[in-house]
Amino acid sequence: MYQIQVWNGKGGKHRLVTLAIELLEPLKNQVNRVNQLLLEDKLVKGYSGTSLPNALERKYPNASFQLGWQYVFPSTRLAIDPFSGKLKRHHFDESAVNKLVRQAATKAGIKKQVTTHTLRHSFATHLLQSGADIRTVQQQLGHADVKTTEIYTHVLKQGAHGVKSPLSTL
Repeated sequence: MYQIQVWNGKGGKHRLVTLAIELLEPLKNQVNRVNQLLLEDKLVKGYSGTSLPNALERKYPNASFQLGWQYVFPSTRLAIDPFSGKLKRHHFDESAVNKLVRQAATKAGIKKQVTTHTLRHSFATHLLQSGADIRTVQQQLGHADVKTTEIYTHVLKQGAHGVKSPLSTL
C-alpha cells in the first residue's frame, strides 16, 4: 500500500492518505519536473528558494533550495514573497486548481457544479463502497469526529445503515 502525507490540508490538518499505485509513476514524473524547475530557478538572479514553515529557514539555511522542500505542484512563475520580500516559488494556487476541475467537468459534459471538494466527497464515498470501515475513512479525510464521516454513509443506499447482506456476496 502506498500513501502520501498531506500537510496543512483542509482545516490546517496533517494526515496520511492512500495513494493509488496507478498514480505512482505520474507522481515520480511530477517530482522530476519539479527538480528540473528547481535547477532552472537556481540560475535566476535573486532567487531565494521556496518558503519554509516557521523558523526552519533560519535553522536550515539551504533547505529552501533542496528538492525535498519544494512544492509537488509549484506555481508556474516566481513571485516576491509578501512576508520576506524575497523572490521565491510558491505552490500552485488553489483557485487555479478549482478552475481546472470546473473546465474538466464541462469538457466531460457534467452539468453539476464540480469542485475539488466534490472530489473529496467522491473519494470518501468510493472508499466506503469498496468496503473501507468508517474509522479508516475518518482518518483518510482527517475528520476529528466520526459523526462528520457518517454523513457519507447516507448516500450509499446499500440497505440498513449501509451494510450489505452476506447473502449478496455469495
